[in-house]
Amino acid sequence: MVNMPELSTFTRYVALGDSFTEGLGDPYPDAADGFRGWADRVAEVLAAKTSDFAYANLAVRGKLVRQILADQVDAAVALRPDLITISAGGNDVIRPGTDPDEIAAIFEQAIARLATTGATIVVFTGVDVGWSGTFKAIRGKVAIYNEDVRKIAAKYGCLVADQWSLTEIQDMRMWSIDRLHMSPLGHQAVARLVLRTLGVPNDLPVLTPAPVPPRSWREARVQDLQWAREYAWPWVVRRLKHVSSGDGLPPKRPDLAPLAPLTAPESVDDPS
Repeated sequence: MVNMPELSTFTRYVALGDSFTEGLGDPYPDAADGFRGWADRVAEVLAAKTSDFAYANLAVRGKLVRQILADQVDAAVALRPDLITISAGGNDVIRPGTDPDEIAAIFEQAIARLATTGATIVVFTGVDVGWSGTFKAIRGKVAIYNEDVRKIAAKYGCLVADQWSLTEIQDMRMWSIDRLHMSPLGHQAVARLVLRTLGVPNDLPVLTPAPVPPRSWREARVQDLQWAREYAWPWVVRRLKHVSSGDGLPPKRPDLAPLAPLTAPESVDDPS
Protein backbone atom coordinates (compact mmCIF):
# COMPACT_ATOMS: atom_id res chain seq x y z
CA MET A 1 0.00 0.00 0.00
CA VAL A 2 1.29 3.46 -0.91
CA ASN A 3 2.03 5.63 2.13
CA MET A 4 0.11 8.83 1.32
CA PRO A 5 -0.57 11.20 4.23
CA GLU A 6 -2.92 14.14 4.15
CA LEU A 7 -1.52 17.00 2.08
CA SER A 8 -1.23 19.24 5.12
CA THR A 9 1.32 16.86 6.66
CA PHE A 10 3.91 17.47 3.92
CA THR A 11 6.07 19.74 6.05
CA ARG A 12 9.53 18.13 5.78
CA TYR A 13 10.53 17.42 2.17
CA VAL A 14 13.92 15.92 1.31
CA ALA A 15 15.05 15.38 -2.29
CA LEU A 16 17.85 12.95 -3.21
CA GLY A 17 19.59 12.37 -6.51
CA ASP A 18 21.99 13.69 -9.11
CA SER A 19 21.99 16.62 -11.55
CA PHE A 20 18.34 15.99 -12.46
CA THR A 21 17.25 16.73 -8.90
CA GLU A 22 19.90 19.40 -8.35
CA GLY A 23 18.22 21.26 -11.21
CA LEU A 24 20.95 21.61 -13.83
CA GLY A 25 19.65 23.31 -16.96
CA ASP A 26 17.28 25.50 -14.93
CA PRO A 27 19.29 28.37 -13.41
CA TYR A 28 17.78 30.94 -11.12
CA PRO A 29 17.61 34.45 -12.64
CA ASP A 30 20.45 35.44 -10.32
CA ALA A 31 23.32 33.10 -11.19
CA ALA A 32 24.60 33.34 -7.61
CA ASP A 33 21.53 31.41 -6.48
CA GLY A 34 22.52 28.31 -8.47
CA PHE A 35 19.96 26.03 -10.08
CA ARG A 36 16.24 25.84 -9.44
CA GLY A 37 14.91 22.67 -11.06
CA TRP A 38 11.76 20.63 -10.65
CA ALA A 39 12.37 19.82 -6.95
CA ASP A 40 12.57 23.50 -5.97
CA ARG A 41 9.44 24.13 -8.03
CA VAL A 42 7.60 21.35 -6.17
CA ALA A 43 8.87 22.66 -2.84
CA GLU A 44 7.61 26.16 -3.65
CA VAL A 45 4.09 24.80 -4.20
CA LEU A 46 4.16 22.72 -1.02
CA ALA A 47 5.54 25.66 0.98
CA ALA A 48 2.56 27.78 -0.02
CA LYS A 49 0.19 25.22 1.53
CA THR A 50 1.52 25.25 5.10
CA SER A 51 3.17 27.70 7.46
CA ASP A 52 5.89 25.39 8.80
CA PHE A 53 7.26 23.80 5.60
CA ALA A 54 10.97 22.99 5.30
CA TYR A 55 12.95 21.59 2.37
CA ALA A 56 16.36 19.97 1.90
CA ASN A 57 17.95 18.93 -1.39
CA LEU A 58 20.89 16.55 -1.03
CA ALA A 59 21.39 16.04 -4.77
CA VAL A 60 24.84 16.40 -6.34
CA ARG A 61 25.49 16.30 -10.07
CA GLY A 62 27.21 13.29 -11.59
CA LYS A 63 26.49 10.90 -8.73
CA LEU A 64 26.00 7.19 -9.36
CA VAL A 65 23.39 5.17 -7.52
CA ARG A 66 25.97 3.62 -5.18
CA GLN A 67 27.23 7.11 -4.25
CA ILE A 68 23.70 8.33 -3.59
CA LEU A 69 23.17 5.31 -1.33
CA ALA A 70 26.41 5.99 0.54
CA ASP A 71 26.29 9.78 0.78
CA GLN A 72 22.66 10.85 0.81
CA VAL A 73 20.38 8.16 2.21
CA ASP A 74 21.44 8.16 5.87
CA ALA A 75 21.59 11.96 5.79
CA ALA A 76 18.01 12.02 4.51
CA VAL A 77 16.81 9.60 7.17
CA ALA A 78 18.42 11.76 9.88
CA LEU A 79 16.32 14.73 8.73
CA ARG A 80 13.11 12.83 9.60
CA PRO A 81 11.22 13.75 6.41
CA ASP A 82 7.57 13.06 5.70
CA LEU A 83 8.14 13.38 1.95
CA ILE A 84 11.08 12.00 -0.01
CA THR A 85 11.80 12.11 -3.73
CA ILE A 86 14.67 10.06 -5.10
CA SER A 87 15.88 9.77 -8.66
CA ALA A 88 18.99 7.60 -8.98
CA GLY A 89 20.54 5.29 -11.54
CA GLY A 90 20.36 7.48 -14.63
CA ASN A 91 24.10 8.15 -14.65
CA ASP A 92 24.71 4.43 -14.28
CA VAL A 93 22.34 3.42 -17.07
CA ILE A 94 23.90 5.71 -19.68
CA ARG A 95 27.37 4.28 -19.07
CA PRO A 96 28.42 1.55 -21.55
CA GLY A 97 28.45 -1.98 -20.23
CA THR A 98 26.30 -1.44 -17.16
CA ASP A 99 23.55 -3.86 -16.13
CA PRO A 100 20.19 -2.24 -15.26
CA ASP A 101 19.28 -5.10 -12.94
CA GLU A 102 22.48 -4.63 -10.94
CA ILE A 103 21.84 -0.90 -10.76
CA ALA A 104 18.32 -1.58 -9.51
CA ALA A 105 19.61 -3.90 -6.78
CA ILE A 106 21.61 -1.00 -5.33
CA PHE A 107 18.63 1.34 -5.76
CA GLU A 108 16.49 -1.09 -3.75
CA GLN A 109 18.95 -0.86 -0.85
CA ALA A 110 18.40 2.88 -0.82
CA ILE A 111 14.61 2.52 -0.91
CA ALA A 112 14.61 -0.09 1.86
CA ARG A 113 16.53 2.28 4.12
CA LEU A 114 14.40 5.32 3.24
CA ALA A 115 11.20 3.34 3.81
CA THR A 116 12.07 3.03 7.50
CA THR A 117 11.17 6.72 7.89
CA GLY A 118 7.51 6.09 7.12
CA ALA A 119 7.64 9.02 4.69
CA THR A 120 5.83 9.19 1.38
CA ILE A 121 8.47 8.26 -1.20
CA VAL A 122 8.33 9.26 -4.86
CA VAL A 123 10.57 7.44 -7.36
CA PHE A 124 11.01 8.11 -11.08
CA THR A 125 11.04 6.11 -14.25
CA GLY A 126 13.51 7.20 -16.91
CA VAL A 127 12.52 9.22 -19.95
CA ASP A 128 11.57 7.37 -23.13
CA VAL A 129 14.63 8.28 -25.20
CA GLY A 130 13.41 6.70 -28.44
CA TRP A 131 13.04 10.18 -29.98
CA SER A 132 16.61 11.22 -29.08
CA GLY A 133 19.39 10.67 -31.56
CA THR A 134 21.88 11.03 -28.71
CA PHE A 135 20.41 8.38 -26.40
CA LYS A 136 18.15 6.23 -28.58
CA ALA A 137 20.61 3.33 -28.43
CA ILE A 138 20.07 2.85 -24.67
CA ARG A 139 16.27 2.88 -24.82
CA GLY A 140 16.14 -0.83 -24.00
CA LYS A 141 18.33 -0.42 -20.92
CA VAL A 142 16.15 2.45 -19.70
CA ALA A 143 13.01 0.33 -20.19
CA ILE A 144 14.46 -2.58 -18.21
CA TYR A 145 15.54 -0.27 -15.39
CA ASN A 146 12.08 1.30 -15.35
CA GLU A 147 10.46 -2.09 -14.82
CA ASP A 148 12.84 -2.77 -11.95
CA VAL A 149 11.98 0.62 -10.42
CA ARG A 150 8.26 -0.16 -10.71
CA LYS A 151 8.73 -3.51 -8.95
CA ILE A 152 10.71 -1.88 -6.15
CA ALA A 153 8.08 0.85 -5.80
CA ALA A 154 5.31 -1.75 -5.48
CA LYS A 155 7.31 -3.69 -2.89
CA TYR A 156 7.94 -0.69 -0.64
CA GLY A 157 4.77 1.31 -1.25
CA CYS A 158 6.36 4.15 -3.22
CA LEU A 159 4.66 6.48 -5.65
CA VAL A 160 5.97 6.45 -9.22
CA ALA A 161 6.44 9.66 -11.21
CA ASP A 162 6.28 8.17 -14.69
CA GLN A 163 8.57 10.18 -16.96
CA TRP A 164 8.45 7.42 -19.59
CA SER A 165 4.86 8.36 -20.43
CA LEU A 166 5.43 12.13 -20.12
CA THR A 167 5.32 12.75 -23.86
CA GLU A 168 5.66 16.53 -23.59
CA ILE A 169 9.34 16.17 -22.63
CA GLN A 170 10.04 14.07 -25.73
CA ASP A 171 10.97 17.27 -27.50
CA MET A 172 14.46 18.74 -27.80
CA ARG A 173 13.06 22.16 -26.91
CA MET A 174 12.40 20.82 -23.41
CA TRP A 175 16.12 20.17 -22.95
CA SER A 176 19.12 22.41 -22.43
CA ILE A 177 21.85 22.95 -24.97
CA ASP A 178 23.91 20.08 -23.50
CA ARG A 179 21.13 17.59 -24.53
CA LEU A 180 21.46 15.85 -21.17
CA HIS A 181 19.70 18.16 -18.70
CA MET A 182 16.24 19.62 -18.97
CA SER A 183 15.61 23.28 -19.66
CA PRO A 184 13.31 25.37 -17.41
CA LEU A 185 10.40 24.12 -19.53
CA GLY A 186 11.32 20.49 -18.92
CA HIS A 187 11.80 21.02 -15.19
CA GLN A 188 8.40 22.70 -15.00
CA ALA A 189 6.81 19.72 -16.77
CA VAL A 190 8.42 17.32 -14.28
CA ALA A 191 7.32 19.47 -11.33
CA ARG A 192 3.75 19.26 -12.60
CA LEU A 193 4.16 15.48 -12.95
CA VAL A 194 5.40 15.10 -9.38
CA LEU A 195 2.57 17.21 -7.98
CA ARG A 196 0.03 15.15 -9.95
CA THR A 197 1.63 11.99 -8.60
CA LEU A 198 1.24 13.35 -5.06
CA GLY A 199 -2.32 14.49 -5.75
CA VAL A 200 -1.42 18.07 -4.83
CA PRO A 201 -3.57 20.74 -6.50
CA ASN A 202 -1.51 23.51 -8.04
CA ASP A 203 -1.62 26.28 -10.61
CA LEU A 204 1.79 25.74 -12.21
CA PRO A 205 1.29 26.71 -15.85
CA VAL A 206 2.28 24.63 -18.82
CA LEU A 207 5.31 26.32 -20.38
CA THR A 208 5.17 26.11 -24.16
CA PRO A 209 8.45 26.10 -26.10
CA ALA A 210 9.02 28.60 -28.84
CA PRO A 211 9.16 27.34 -32.44
CA VAL A 212 12.61 26.27 -33.61
CA PRO A 213 13.91 28.39 -36.48
CA PRO A 214 14.53 26.43 -39.70
CA ARG A 215 18.07 25.04 -40.05
CA SER A 216 19.90 23.77 -43.08
CA TRP A 217 21.57 20.37 -43.00
CA ARG A 218 24.94 22.11 -42.76
CA GLU A 219 23.84 24.32 -39.86
CA ALA A 220 22.55 21.28 -38.00
CA ARG A 221 25.84 19.43 -38.47
CA VAL A 222 27.82 22.44 -37.28
CA GLN A 223 25.70 22.52 -34.12
CA ASP A 224 26.23 18.78 -33.65
CA LEU A 225 29.99 19.23 -33.86
CA GLN A 226 29.86 22.12 -31.42
CA TRP A 227 27.82 20.00 -28.99
CA ALA A 228 30.28 17.09 -29.30
CA ARG A 229 33.25 19.38 -28.61
CA GLU A 230 31.70 21.26 -25.68
CA TYR A 231 29.68 18.53 -23.97
CA ALA A 232 30.08 14.99 -25.31
CA TRP A 233 33.88 14.87 -25.43
CA PRO A 234 34.38 16.32 -21.92
CA TRP A 235 31.95 13.66 -20.63
CA VAL A 236 34.04 10.92 -22.30
CA VAL A 237 37.25 12.38 -20.85
CA ARG A 238 35.75 12.36 -17.33
CA ARG A 239 34.82 8.70 -17.75
CA LEU A 240 38.35 7.83 -18.89
CA LYS A 241 39.83 9.68 -15.93
CA HIS A 242 37.25 8.23 -13.50
CA VAL A 243 36.22 11.67 -12.30
CA SER A 244 32.79 13.23 -11.93
CA SER A 245 31.41 16.71 -12.48
CA GLY A 246 30.20 16.57 -8.87
CA ASP A 247 33.49 15.63 -7.24
CA GLY A 248 34.09 17.91 -4.27
CA LEU A 249 30.74 19.68 -4.53
CA PRO A 250 28.49 19.90 -1.45
CA PRO A 251 24.78 19.07 -1.51
CA LYS A 252 22.52 21.80 -2.86
CA ARG A 253 20.52 22.30 0.37
CA PRO A 254 21.99 20.01 3.06
CA ASP A 255 19.65 21.17 5.84
CA LEU A 256 15.92 21.56 6.13
CA ALA A 257 15.00 25.21 5.68
CA PRO A 258 12.09 27.31 4.39
CA LEU A 259 11.91 28.08 0.68
CA ALA A 260 10.25 31.20 -0.68
CA PRO A 261 8.47 31.00 -4.05
CA LEU A 262 10.29 32.56 -6.98
CA THR A 263 8.56 35.75 -8.08
CA ALA A 264 10.82 36.63 -11.03
CA PRO A 265 9.54 35.85 -14.54
CA GLU A 266 10.20 32.40 -15.94
CA SER A 267 13.30 32.01 -18.06
CA VAL A 268 13.07 30.01 -21.27
CA ASP A 269 15.96 28.32 -23.03
CA ASP A 270 16.46 29.05 -26.70
CA PRO A 271 17.25 25.66 -28.26
CA SER A 272 18.35 27.12 -31.57
